[in-house]
Amino acid sequence: MDGFLNLNKPMDFTSHDCVAKLRRLLNTRRIGHAGTLDPTATGVLPIAIGRATRLLQFLRSDKAYRATIRFGVTTTTDDLEGEILNQQPVPDLDLAKVKTALKHFQGTIQQVPPIYSAIQVDGKRLYDLARSGKAVEVPSRTVEVSDIKIVGWQPGDFPELEIDIACGGGTYIRAIARDLGIALHTFGTLTNLIRTKSSGFDLENSLTLDQLEEQLQQNAFRPILPDEVLDHLEEIALSPILAKRWCQGQRIAPYDLPDFTTSRAPLRIHTEAGTFLGIGQLTDPPTGTILTARIVFLDSAKA
Repeated sequence: MDGFLNLNKPMDFTSHDCVAKLRRLLNTRRIGHAGTLDPTATGVLPIAIGRATRLLQFLRSDKAYRATIRFGVTTTTDDLEGEILNQQPVPDLDLAKVKTALKHFQGTIQQVPPIYSAIQVDGKRLYDLARSGKAVEVPSRTVEVSDIKIVGWQPGDFPELEIDIACGGGTYIRAIARDLGIALHTFGTLTNLIRTKSSGFDLENSLTLDQLEEQLQQNAFRPILPDEVLDHLEEIALSPILAKRWCQGQRIAPYDLPDFTTSRAPLRIHTEAGTFLGIGQLTDPPTGTILTARIVFLDSAKA
C-alpha cells in the first residue's frame, strides 16, 4: 500500500500517537507524517504510507488554521495545556484595537517559537529543555503569514478572538496568540486550534480514525495517489524507453525530452500514459545538463 492519507487528527493525540495507531490499522511500519500538530490541536495531518514516505519532502509547505485566542491570560506553553502564569481581566479591550494590532502579524514577520515546541537547539528539543527546567534562549525565525481573517469576537473580562490564518511552514499559531496579547499591552493564549489545510490537503476531505477503520473493514480504503498532492510540481512525460532508463538510474539528456524545461526545481516524472514514476531534477554537471532521478517511485520493470 503506497500513497497518502488525509487524517483528521483527534484531540489529545500526538502526531506520533497517530502514526503508531495507523501502523497497526494499516499493518505497515512505513508510515510518516508532514507538519506536527500539538496534542490539543485537531485537523489535517498529512500521512504518507509505504513508498510515499519518501515523497513527504516534496509536498506543499502552505498551511491554514482556525484559531481562538483568549486575552488577559498567559501560560507556560502559550495554550491551555500549560500552567497559568498571568491572569488579568481586560474588559476594555475592543475589536477595533485588535484589528489594528493584527495588521502587524501579516506578511513576512519575525517570530520566537514557544519554549514548549519540537524545535531543536544544540541537538535537543525545546520542550525537553523546558521540562528539565534548563533556561535556553530561543532564536527568532522568519515566517510568512499570507492572510488573517476575523471570524468571531466575544467581549468580556477575558475576550476571545476567532481567526482564520493562512501561513507558511514553521509558523507557530501559539506564538501569534502570545505576541498579539503583548502588542495589545495584555496577555494572550491559544484556546483552540484546528488545522484546516496542510500540504495540499484540506479538512473537508479528511478522514477520522473511526472513518478509516470503517473503510478498512469494508475493504473500501484507497490511499490518495501522489499525483493528487504533487500537482504543484512541473511535469515531464517520458516515452517507454526513456521511462525504463530513468527508473534504472540512467541519466537523460534534455534534448531527449519531449517537454523541455529550464526549471531546476524538483519535477514530477510520468510515463506518456500518465503513470507516476517519481521525482527528478535537471542538474548541470561538467558534461552538460541532464535529468537525474531523486526518487524512483515505480519499479523499472513496471515502467
